[in-house]
Amino acid sequence: MAELILIVDDEKKIADMVARYLENAGFRTLSAFDGGTALRLWKQEAPDCVILDVNMPGLNGLDVAREIRKTSMVPLVFLSALTEEADRVVGLELGGDDYVPKPFSPRELVARVRAILRRSSQTGQAAPAEGALHHGGLDLDPVKRTVQSGGLPLNLTAIQFDILALLMREPGRVFSRTTILHAASGSDFEGYERTVDAHIKNIRKALNDDDEHPRWIGTVRGIGYKFLEQPNDP
Repeated sequence: MAELILIVDDEKKIADMVARYLENAGFRTLSAFDGGTALRLWKQEAPDCVILDVNMPGLNGLDVAREIRKTSMVPLVFLSALTEEADRVVGLELGGDDYVPKPFSPRELVARVRAILRRSSQTGQAAPAEGALHHGGLDLDPVKRTVQSGGLPLNLTAIQFDILALLMREPGRVFSRTTILHAASGSDFEGYERTVDAHIKNIRKALNDDDEHPRWIGTVRGIGYKFLEQPNDP
């Protein structure tokens, strides 16, 4: 069955346009024009991805995202007329997978949704060179797309998982923000380097890592990040 996308925007014309393009691309869609309805439909219909307008009266897109992220890692894509990079980072720090500024290209939005869903559903497709990774009690399986710390499962978004996997494959190597951004988002559309900081912040939170005295992910000032070599690794 085609994947179901929940579109949340208080501007019906925009919601209808997004729905039309997604349906032409083979997706099923649901639309909500306020935050309360969005949460109700999300609970009832369990969509595969949620597209959220940030600026809605009452319960806005960020409020909806906070509620969803309490129990679910379903892919979230934010839409907003706010163009400042700081505004985009706020959405990503709430666990968003992507942020698309208005006005936007509907075809680009469809491409981003498709890319995020492809990452979320990648199971059983890893190459032999991409076997399970084990470092200091942290275990990442790229085939099952699972991460465990001390035997306990961690909840990461698809992009967060890909960033962590990239870093874990080469402990000690410093990756620039640009390289990490490319690995997380692909080269089909532009991104912002500070979005990497937001994703790293969420990964550290999931790992219960201290950014001042990190165990897992170190910051290399002015360049990017690296996965720290673990003392008990062979």
